[in-house]
Amino acid sequence: MSAAQDDDTRDGVWEPRFAPVAQIIPPNVFADMDVKVAAAVASGADVIDLAKGNPDAYPAEFIRDVAKSSVDDPLNARYTPFDGKPAFLQAAANWYRNVHGVELDWRSQLFAVEGAVDGLAGLFAILIDRGDAVAFADPYYPSYHCMSVMHGAEEILLPARAELGWLPDLDAVDESVWRRLRMLILNYLNNPTGAQAPASFFEHAVELAKRYGFLIVHDFAYTGLGVSDQQVSLLTVPGASDVSVEVGSLSKMYAMAGWRAGFVAGNRDVVARLKQYHYQMGSMVTGMIQDAGAVALNSDQSCVDELARRYAGRREIVAGGLRSLGFDVFDSAGGIYVWFKAPEGWSGQRFADALLDVAQVAGLPGTCFGRVGKDWVRLSLLKDESLLREAVRRIGAAEL
Repeated sequence: MSAAQDDDTRDGVWEPRFAPVAQIIPPNVFADMDVKVAAAVASGADVIDLAKGNPDAYPAEFIRDVAKSSVDDPLNARYTPFDGKPAFLQAAANWYRNVHGVELDWRSQLFAVEGAVDGLAGLFAILIDRGDAVAFADPYYPSYHCMSVMHGAEEILLPARAELGWLPDLDAVDESVWRRLRMLILNYLNNPTGAQAPASFFEHAVELAKRYGFLIVHDFAYTGLGVSDQQVSLLTVPGASDVSVEVGSLSKMYAMAGWRAGFVAGNRDVVARLKQYHYQMGSMVTGMIQDAGAVALNSDQSCVDELARRYAGRREIVAGGLRSLGFDVFDSAGGIYVWFKAPEGWSGQRFADALLDVAQVAGLPGTCFGRVGKDWVRLSLLKDESLLREAVRRIGAAEL
């Protein structure tokens, strides 16, 4: 038996050999929380699960109607175009023009992907090599950390500050960091905090990117779900497409999370190289989903406004309720989460565990999102109003 064969055998039983990357994949915090919640439910607990960002809404009827009728289009049983259907890409360009006042060439500046994470994974693959520096704000969406680890990147965390509205202070970053940076990931509206970034923040980021030669990737997954006059696309900044791409998703703004559709927009060279990568390593968005997405993007966006109003009402129930109980709650004006501080003397992890065990309310501790939020907890707003009120009541009644 060869040495290689011997390495694959334990006590005469063959075992697969895995690439190094397979041995360093971080755990998925959302999947781990699902296991904890399932165990609590199996033990008899009546859990109100506010740990997930999984929309409880349903796509608007006009979107569903197109999806249903498109199933009967024989062309949708075929492979769809590699870049995405022209009608879908044109609709995304129309959306940028009508909603954000941004002109994009749908042929060279837009590419269809199966949701934001698909786009982000492809961008990491084409842009980040082992040892490259990637920066993002802390707290962060966990996929940024996981992708950085799996690509062997140097991870640079930019601490977000509560007094700055949970934004990082870009001026506090040492010049040496900017000089070695390969990619800066931004995410506003932010998950987990709900922070919104003003146009001036994006303008400063673009200026830094041009000065020091790094690329900005803006994860724009929660667009439309905040205060409308503060919903800023990074691509509205003059010259942003020279140094930036934006990753859009239909999951949250149209409640199409399970349908898997989105787009990457911006820098032509990055979009072109991402297409080439995706042709070999990816899968295209299902044809009828692109048809439905196109009609959603071309609409007057009143369905998005309706969702934003719904979430604003829910935010008041949870954030207002927690404030009345004496909690320190971030005053977010948008998004689908409430970010609040654990009581004095409690870590976010310990308090989230206690909420699940005693109040039977599931939330995610801030440690799931980095270091800065270690004393904080994230609750989702994606349950009906009666359950959210009951969750607040249980938190207030819990003897912790």
